Amino acid sequence: METLFANLALGFSVAFSFENLTFALLGAFIGTAIGVLPGIGPVATISLLLPITFGMSPTTAIIMLAGIYYGSQYGGSTTAILLNLPGEVSSVVTVIEGYKMARNGRAGAALATAALGSFFAGSVATVVVAASGPLLTSVALSFGPADYFSLMFLGLIISAVLAQGSIVKGIGMVVLGVGLGLVGTDVQTGQQRFTFGVPELSDGVGFVAIAMGMFGIAEIILNLERPESRNVMTNKVGSLYLTREEFRRAVPAVLRGTALGTVLGILPGGGASLSAFGSYMVERKVSKYRHLFGTGAIEGVAGPEAANNAAAQSSFIPLLTLGIPANAVMALMVGALIIQGIQPGPRMVEAQPDLFWGLICSMWVGNLMLVIINLPMIGMWVKLLEVPYRHLYPAIMIFCSIGIYSINNNVFDVYLMVLFGIFGYLCSKLKLEGAPLLIGFVLGPMMEEHLRRAMLLSRGDIMVFIERPISASMLAIAAIALLAMLLPGLRSGKEKAMAEGG
Repeated sequence: METLFANLALGFSVAFSFENLTFALLGAFIGTAIGVLPGIGPVATISLLLPITFGMSPTTAIIMLAGIYYGSQYGGSTTAILLNLPGEVSSVVTVIEGYKMARNGRAGAALATAALGSFFAGSVATVVVAASGPLLTSVALSFGPADYFSLMFLGLIISAVLAQGSIVKGIGMVVLGVGLGLVGTDVQTGQQRFTFGVPELSDGVGFVAIAMGMFGIAEIILNLERPESRNVMTNKVGSLYLTREEFRRAVPAVLRGTALGTVLGILPGGGASLSAFGSYMVERKVSKYRHLFGTGAIEGVAGPEAANNAAAQSSFIPLLTLGIPANAVMALMVGALIIQGIQPGPRMVEAQPDLFWGLICSMWVGNLMLVIINLPMIGMWVKLLEVPYRHLYPAIMIFCSIGIYSINNNVFDVYLMVLFGIFGYLCSKLKLEGAPLLIGFVLGPMMEEHLRRAMLLSRGDIMVFIERPISASMLAIAAIALLAMLLPGLRSGKEKAMAEGG
């Protein structure tokens, strides 16, 4: 217990430094803004901001990027409730009941429910991260190379299984991501692989170029295709206070959403959107007022908003303890840490305690900042919705080009970013999700390293992956997940869920 208090004291001392407080506030503010603006999500934003983190300390950089991620979950509810359009994917289900509440004159109550439910869920999930982090780290230290390989393999399979579209497309994107991760010079042999004689590829494909292209440039092209039509309910937001009846109904939904989101956020491929959708389905089943769903049920706002924020926080658990990204945003976080020279994993708690505990404590501070930013400043966020996209995207394009060029002062990186932007646009048209590719790109080189170590230690005996209980369990779960998605009933259920979720 004394050790925990000492660690928390260290974390708060880091989180309350002027620099970290400033960038936590900046991250929360940017996250809310991109959550409010439909079509600009946290993946694209974090991808675009990666170049500016190079000049920061690793702790400050990860605190700001984390603030953008969980801040976007708050902001997405504003457009969902007032605009009938989710600013974030995880706010898709909030539209169903939130906009109906707004039409019924309860927009203020819906916004307050979303903000306070998100704050509670985020705070609880942060406690879970703080409690489980050191425990999982001690367990992970007993993992061998074979166990790590199987764990990463399981993560890739789960990300492919939970991706939109067919399982074949998901696996194809994972394999492509792993292949891109292996481009460059082999560390052990010194041989160049998959460079096709291009000298700029000898150091590998740039992580930032892929991220900014697939999730930044491609998103801009897609949004330019969509006509702008907004009908914001700015006439009357109404009182932010909940009635006693609304409060009594919202509290159980927030508790259920918090529990569900915390669990699903840890799973590879889970994330905020899956948690929000799952919470809405649960509320429709267990609520005593299920007959009111579709007419503005407050449970349909409270549960999903709590779930998506709990998932956003708990998704840091596998990242910080195992070095495994649970979703595309966490893959970007891994990339940001690796760029800073830090290898996320079980030894990070001991090697970088200021980063680990500083990040955890900054989440509490950031969640409090977000409540202050969101509720009193609703009018400003509504005004932000009036900014035309045509004024935003040229500035974003210029920022992208300058940012990617500044990394290596090489125009080839700009070309690469544009190429992946076009590729990302084509993937969207073909219903190919980019998240499995990015996760495969991050995990591919690490998988290769652990595979080689396992083969060296076992003297080439492939049975080492079966003989070790942890490794065998991971492979068995991966096989079950694959086989389950081949069953017609589950496959059609997944497709139906994805269609209803957006």
